[in-house]
Amino acid sequence: MTISSDIANTIVDPRAYADGDRVDQAFAQLRKDQPLDVAQPEGFDPFWVVTRHADILEVEKQNELFHNGDRSTVLTTIDADKKVREMMGGSPHLVRSLVQMDNPDHMAYRRLTQGSFVPQNLRVLETRIREIAKGFIDRMVEKGERCDFARDVAFLFPLHVIMEVIGVPEADEPRMLKLTQELFGSADPELNRTGSDIQDTNTGVDTIQSVVMDFMLYFNAMTEDRRANPRQDLASVIANGQVNGQPLGHLEAMSYYIIAATAGHDTTSSTTAGALWAMAENPAQFAKVAADQSLIPGLIEESIRWVTPVKHFMRTATADAELAGKQIAKGDWLFLSYPSGNRDEAVFDKPFEFQVDRTPNKHVAFGYGAHVCLGQHLARMEMRILWEEFFKRVASVELDGTPKRMAASFVCGPKSVPIRFKLH
Repeated sequence: MTISSDIANTIVDPRAYADGDRVDQAFAQLRKDQPLDVAQPEGFDPFWVVTRHADILEVEKQNELFHNGDRSTVLTTIDADKKVREMMGGSPHLVRSLVQMDNPDHMAYRRLTQGSFVPQNLRVLETRIREIAKGFIDRMVEKGERCDFARDVAFLFPLHVIMEVIGVPEADEPRMLKLTQELFGSADPELNRTGSDIQDTNTGVDTIQSVVMDFMLYFNAMTEDRRANPRQDLASVIANGQVNGQPLGHLEAMSYYIIAATAGHDTTSSTTAGALWAMAENPAQFAKVAADQSLIPGLIEESIRWVTPVKHFMRTATADAELAGKQIAKGDWLFLSYPSGNRDEAVFDKPFEFQVDRTPNKHVAFGYGAHVCLGQHLARMEMRILWEEFFKRVASVELDGTPKRMAASFVCGPKSVPIRFKLH
């Protein structure tokens, strides 16, 4: 029995993710009635919808059985997939980052920058990140008693941190933010490059490709500079790095920059904005952290679970397999729903409540296994420092208007969180 067309169409609809409740309800129903079943929305190849926490972990653990790169790593329509393959010489990917790779390439490319993102090597950044955080809280305070926390703080703080790490000049940060929002917000008329609701495949793929090309032009120039003048930054590591004794291929190098320059801030921004939105709606939760700052790590983990900025990744079965009693055939496509896993009633008590002291909190928002998020420790560190500085200054918050999420089915978070606040 396949998933009903109503639910199948909901879980692929960017507007359902902008709504939030609509997609949550669809996944809750699937977890209850059809936790692992096939969806076939109009225009898409059929795919298995993996909704339960345990099943997501099972797939993530088995990297040889469930590949990232054999088909598109992000859910895409039949027509869009065909167009991308025509553009990319048969490959289903516009970029080839760690996300699109399987072993042995994945491990070899990951090793290039892995050392930069382990906790002991990130400690040297703590003082500088705190300076940056204080600067953004100062700016917020200067606005008086109200601001858009998403646009004025949450978007800009992690952006500034990762651009310093990469080596992008501060003057280019607005450009990087705009390109990131155009890439991840390609289905959102307020964020995409056309400023319209894109309906046809050609325009959709061409719009995303034009954003990717702008990133590549920028980072190609940066690569040439860092080969001539290497510095202590991530750009120099990518520009001069070698994998298996050879310099990185052009597509792989450009893709490495793009994932660092987009996922390196956008997901942290979404989580931070979503956390304040949740606390503004739940003053008791805000009060708990304000009274006891040892709860900040718990606030961070709960906000990562709550927002789950990366909504899905796709995997492809490399052989016939069994998952949760179902027979998966070689070549089948699987949709891992991270928000569903993070609302799984079998794992989380009262999953639709925001609880800063939730413990344990074994969310799957960073993925699991070999493909676990490379930047997870930097993201946690940035959020910890920001909240430490925030709670030193801010005594209370409330919403000052209606927050809005972007319309996107892959990476999705708040795009506006208007607040009023009082200082100590």
